[in-house]
Amino acid sequence: MNDMIESPDTKKKNRIPPGQRVTEKWPVLQYGSVCHIDPEKWRFTLSGLVEKERTLGIEEFMSLPRVTVYSDIHCVTGWSKLDNVWEGVSTSIIKNLVTISPEAQYVMVHAENRFTTNLTLSDFFAEDVLFAIKHNGKELTPDHGYPVRLVVPRLYFWKSAKWVTGVEFMAEDKRGFWESHGYHNRGDPWMEERYS
Repeated sequence: MNDMIESPDTKKKNRIPPGQRVTEKWPVLQYGSVCHIDPEKWRFTLSGLVEKERTLGIEEFMSLPRVTVYSDIHCVTGWSKLDNVWEGVSTSIIKNLVTISPEAQYVMVHAENRFTTNLTLSDFFAEDVLFAIKHNGKELTPDHGYPVRLVVPRLYFWKSAKWVTGVEFMAEDKRGFWESHGYHNRGDPWMEERYS
């Protein structure tokens, strides 16, 4: 296990973005019902602008090097949960699994139920972004994205897709699920980029 990566937002004097309130709970929010995934059938696919597409099963994914990240969560609905410790696979590990085309500037993160969310390559590969498998020392529950969820600490929490199934590398930006339904394309909580 590496040293803990501290998300830059946790070092701010005021850690609460405008329009947010702190909660101790971790509310469960998603479109549709909670997914219950059989880990033996779960697959993680790297596709799009890569030299060769790659798919990992659960055992291969879980054997990848892990990081721990200390971060805050900011939900677009107005709650913030401070002091979260995540364990999982850094997005930077992806660079060792496939050869990404220089044309790639964006990613579309794919998840169960055809859910998607889009990110710039720089947001996706930020040091504190990871595919989490544990939260505060415990395996994620289905409510919170078991077996794997993306965590993008510096953006609103809808960007942290639950039940992730893969990453598609793209030359041009395309809007994901919530971004196509009126949410901001980037979602910086400090800029209050809630809606488009």
